[in-house]
Amino acid sequence: MSELFDAVDALLASRATLPPPAERKRLRAAHGLTIDEVARALKVRRATVSGWESGKTEPRPPERDAYARLLDKLAELYPADAAAAPVQDAAAPATFTGTPAAAESAQARSLSTGTTPGAAGMTAPENTQAPASAAAPRPAPATRSTSTSRRPGAKKAAPANTPAGGADPRFENGPLAVVDVEDGKVLAYCVGGLVLDVPAKSLPSLVDWTLREAKLGQPKLSGPGRPADPLIVLTEAALERYGLPVALTEEERHAGRIPEGHKVIKHLTRADWQLTKRGFGPWARIYRPAKGSERQCVQLCIPSWNALDTRHWGDAAQLPPAELARVLGAYAARVMTPRGSTAVTGLELMTALHPPTYAVRDEETGALRQADEKAPGSLGKDAIDPMNWPPCEVPDGHPVLKDLPRFHVRGPAEKLFEEAHDWARPMTDAECTLRHLVGIDVNLAFGAGANGLNVGLGEATHVKAPAFDPKLPGSWLVDLSHIDLSRVKVGKEWVELDASLLPSPFTPKGERPEGPAWYATPTVAYAAELGYEVHPIEAYVRHDNGRYLDGWYQRLRDAYLATMADLGVDADCRPDDFLAAMNGYQDRDPELAIVVSAVKATVKGGLGKLRERPRGEGWKPGLPWRALSRPTWRPDIRAAVISRTRTNLHRKIVKHAAFTGQYPVAILSDCVVYASAGPSPLDFLPYRGGKPLPGGFKLGVNPGLVKHEGTQTVLWGEEVRERFNAPELNLARYIKDGTVTNVDNGE
Repeated sequence: MSELFDAVDALLASRATLPPPAERKRLRAAHGLTIDEVARALKVRRATVSGWESGKTEPRPPERDAYARLLDKLAELYPADAAAAPVQDAAAPATFTGTPAAAESAQARSLSTGTTPGAAGMTAPENTQAPASAAAPRPAPATRSTSTSRRPGAKKAAPANTPAGGADPRFENGPLAVVDVEDGKVLAYCVGGLVLDVPAKSLPSLVDWTLREAKLGQPKLSGPGRPADPLIVLTEAALERYGLPVALTEEERHAGRIPEGHKVIKHLTRADWQLTKRGFGPWARIYRPAKGSERQCVQLCIPSWNALDTRHWGDAAQLPPAELARVLGAYAARVMTPRGSTAVTGLELMTALHPPTYAVRDEETGALRQADEKAPGSLGKDAIDPMNWPPCEVPDGHPVLKDLPRFHVRGPAEKLFEEAHDWARPMTDAECTLRHLVGIDVNLAFGAGANGLNVGLGEATHVKAPAFDPKLPGSWLVDLSHIDLSRVKVGKEWVELDASLLPSPFTPKGERPEGPAWYATPTVAYAAELGYEVHPIEAYVRHDNGRYLDGWYQRLRDAYLATMADLGVDADCRPDDFLAAMNGYQDRDPELAIVVSAVKATVKGGLGKLRERPRGEGWKPGLPWRALSRPTWRPDIRAAVISRTRTNLHRKIVKHAAFTGQYPVAILSDCVVYASAGPSPLDFLPYRGGKPLPGGFKLGVNPGLVKHEGTQTVLWGEEVRERFNAPELNLARYIKDGTVTNVDNGE
């Protein structure tokens, strides 16, 4: 009889009711699942799940039953009528990842400029919607609106592929506003040329107005995430109006905040507003504790307090309010609303795309609550216990090293030291007969290194004498001193090289290892790829792992490519057209050039924040510091990205040398300098019929491809090295404009 029941159950399962294709996609995205994750769970191909969600195909038994069960469970967690706003597909962020609010802003701006918002020549990946560009048009002169909810001009029809329902009405005025005072009136400049009257006469009332009437903010970037808080940028005139100093004193700059006893802070406290632990500084956060799912929080940005670092934001702090709103709005639409420095925002973007937890429905009360376990693919909500970190992975002064002798210096066998290359060598006689030194630079190199990289998501497991697994993230103690670069494997063939003209890929300074040392997985994998056996002595491996940085990279890549396209540099240029397009691209729209700089800084800064060091606050070696308390303090992930970036570059250098016989003169991080007969990269890169060397350097704007960094003469290089008595001075550091400063020749 049980066999009959089983047969009946199977028959019913084969006809399991499934929601419509669009609802299947919504449910998956609401839980932050990617198509790949669903495909792995159901043991089918990615294209199969994609077909189910597009309606092209329907699942068959036995997968149909499991798929129906998954959708039923997700429908319980995310009922259709509870969907507050469109969520971005976690499987493949759109090429220009603008929010619906940003798309509406682009429409409004197009009305004032006579242009039509577009996708800057980019094509959205499969299963994504193609949002409109929100940055290319320059805003029209500011027009004051007489209402806080009316945008000047009539709305045009929504662009093709705009999500149903249009912009989230909660954020219809965009993600941010620049507040200024003109002729005694307080005005808020929003994206798209919109200007709002601000009735607030004090900072507490400004915060209240922002949350109640301004309709500022940004939809969440992933299903389990939360919307971005509104950003208010205060100009110098606004600071004066609201009783704040226009500039910080030297003591306040050192502290990073104004004193807690300042009258404005007292006013906020009396109004029941609170500040985060970092106090009232250039990026202050003002909030009240959340009530249920409703957050009350406003982010402030104060450019005159150096909130917009000139190294990354150029002269953005000096822009008029409308133009500053354009710059920050473009960045917010394509990356996210700034949460602090570009480094802080880069880290926050990781969390926004992979929220640490998700909502589940309580079986007893029926109310939604946070799940006890971490969200799939995230780092979780709890930091790793500082004392559980592998000693080799932590920086000096970490609590796990507190028992080391006071002045002990850890060597390669005690410390994981994965850093970018800083290497140079004297030029050969043959190279000195050439006329030029040409530098090429890898676009978004560390972002490209993060793409597709498998990283650890949890704590490490210590193992002795393990077999090396190139797919297993971790840190490995292994001796790579036997690897001889004079004979290496390139693809399936062994090739002979001049090892004296190449840096070792296993040390930042390019020196050959002298014995066992700690390496991240990509470095050891590259050693095996070169044709040599590797036998780890011990390792700290992470069995809980995944491609955590993929969505982060894709969003920043798309932001970079869309903005470069707005500046006239397209991804499908021929090599000579690309070099011509890159010539002076910043001058075509200096404001969008600022956005490009900020996006690149977000990549580097976000990865750097994964191993943030102590920042004063009375810290002493052996004691924990604030950054250790967050789940995104992950020096192992930073090391893996740098390791992969360095070995990716070395692989291209080796292939170039094997094919052309040309070797680099200097390498600094992602910049490589070659001696060349001509001044252009095309004078030494081996293009044949417009096609580059497979696996070698390729000119183009995409991350991982290279651009022209600069050209100087060979005589310049020799003269500089002679002047500073530094035969191995790293010329890559100065190749861009030839200006040589801060030279340390080792004396």
